[in-house]
Amino acid sequence: MRPGSELYQQWEDVVEFNRGEWVTDLPEIGTVLYKAEPLIVDGEQLGIMVLAHATAGEQNEALASVYTFVMIEGAVVLLSLCLAWFVTGRLLKPVRELAIAARQINESDLTQRLSAQGSGELADLAQIFNAMMDRLQDSFNSQRRFVNDAGHELRTPITIVRGHLELMDDDPKEQQETIELVLDELDRMGRLVNDMIALTKSERPDFLQYEMIDLKQFAHDLFTKAQALADRDWQVKLDCAGSMMGDRQRLTGALLNLLRNATQHTLPTGTIELGCKQTLTQVIFWVKDNGTGMSPEEQLRIFDRFARLGKRQSDGSGLGLAIVKAFTKAHRGKIALESQLGKGSTFTITLPLSTQFGTVS
Repeated sequence: MRPGSELYQQWEDVVEFNRGEWVTDLPEIGTVLYKAEPLIVDGEQLGIMVLAHATAGEQNEALASVYTFVMIEGAVVLLSLCLAWFVTGRLLKPVRELAIAARQINESDLTQRLSAQGSGELADLAQIFNAMMDRLQDSFNSQRRFVNDAGHELRTPITIVRGHLELMDDDPKEQQETIELVLDELDRMGRLVNDMIALTKSERPDFLQYEMIDLKQFAHDLFTKAQALADRDWQVKLDCAGSMMGDRQRLTGALLNLLRNATQHTLPTGTIELGCKQTLTQVIFWVKDNGTGMSPEEQLRIFDRFARLGKRQSDGSGLGLAIVKAFTKAHRGKIALESQLGKGSTFTITLPLSTQFGTVS
C-alpha cells in the first residue's frame, strides 16, 4: 500500500466513493479491505481519504479461537465419555452380576446371590433375585428331601412284600397269611401314594372347588363323623352360625385328619374337643385333646413331611399333618399348635370367611 504500488495507483484515480478488496500473496497481510472517498472542496478535488484493513490478523485469531474451542470441546467430550462409562458401569453392576449368577446357576449350585446395596430399582432387582433364589433353593431342597423320604417309605413295604413272597411255601395257611400281609402293605403303599398326590395337587391354583359352606351344619356333620373314629369322650363347642367360601371335601379331610391324629395319641378314656368360632372376617376351628402332648422340639417338626417324632407311633403315611397344613394354606389360612407333654395338644386352623381375605403364609 506504499506509494508507487499498484493498489496505490488505483486509489489515485478515484473520483467518487469506492469500496472493495484487494487480494495479496502475502500470508501476513492476506486480503486488503478498503474504502476510498475523494475530498472535494468548492468543486475541486484536494485529495483522497482511504481506509484500508488487512484481514490476515483477524483470520489467524479466528482460526486460533476455533482450534482452542475444538480442543476444549474434545476434552469435554472425552471427559464426559469417561464419566458416563464409569457411572454406567456402577449403575449396571447389578445387571452384570445377575447375568453372571444366572450363567452359574444349575441344579447342583443354587447358592448364587447378588449384593443388594443402596436403593433404587436395580437394588430392588437384586433383592427380588435373591428372594427368588431363596425360594428356588428351598423348593429344590424340599423336593430332594421329599423324594428321599418317599423312596425310604416305599422301600420298606416293597422289601417286606418281596421277602415274604420269596419265603412263601406250599402251605395254604402260610400262603393266606402272606397274601393278607402283602395286601396290607400294598394298601399302605397306596395310601402313601395318594397322600403324595394330594400334596402335589395342593400347590395347583385349581386345587380347591369352592362352595358356600354353612358353618354350623358343617361342624355338626364333622362331629358326627369324628365319633365313628374311636371310642373317646367327644365334645363339641360351636360359636359359628354364618357361612364361608371353601372346599367342603378338603376341609373335612383336613379336620378329620386332626381328629384321627388325636385318637391315636389319647387313651380310650381321653377327651377330644372339636370347636368352631366365627369373627367378622375369619372362622376358627380347633381340635383339642388331653393326650400325650409334644415337646417343643417335636412341635417344630410336626408339620414336616415324613417327620419322625421320638417314639410316637402312627399307622398313617407320615404325611397327615403336612397335608392338613397344605390344605389350610390352599384356603389362604393358617394352622397353629399348642402342646405340652403329658397334658395334650390343641391344633387351631384359622380361615378367611371369603377368599378375598387373608394371605398365604
